Amino acid sequence: MADTQARDGYYFTEKHEWVKVEGDVALVGITDFAQNALGDIVFIDLPKPGKQIKAKDSLGTIESVKAAEDLYSPISGEVVETNATLVSNPAAVNAEPFDTWMVKLKNIQTSELGSLLSSAQYKEYVSKLD
Repeated sequence: MADTQARDGYYFTEKHEWVKVEGDVALVGITDFAQNALGDIVFIDLPKPGKQIKAKDSLGTIESVKAAEDLYSPISGEVVETNATLVSNPAAVNAEPFDTWMVKLKNIQTSELGSLLSSAQYKEYVSKLD
């Protein structure tokens, strides 16, 4: 059985967002724990490319049949792209939360990664929430 709580190579927040750095770009999304808690996702509102985001700033909102929640950026940077698939199919996050990024950031502050949880730390954190 695949581990759905965390993946190696990703960094995590205690609010259940993840960031994965690929070269000079960071992908941001939500964890399996978050999508499971939200339930069926029906709408995602994301920032327009060009927006400067600081770590812990709101990136937008995510709405499910259960609730609406703010999304927060794990890292500072400039929004370079949003995942257009999520406009017509927000439930893609439910199916593959670690493969479905929401925004791509450039000009990222990699020094901020040290303040985030590693995969092992996030797994331990989530295990205490169950």
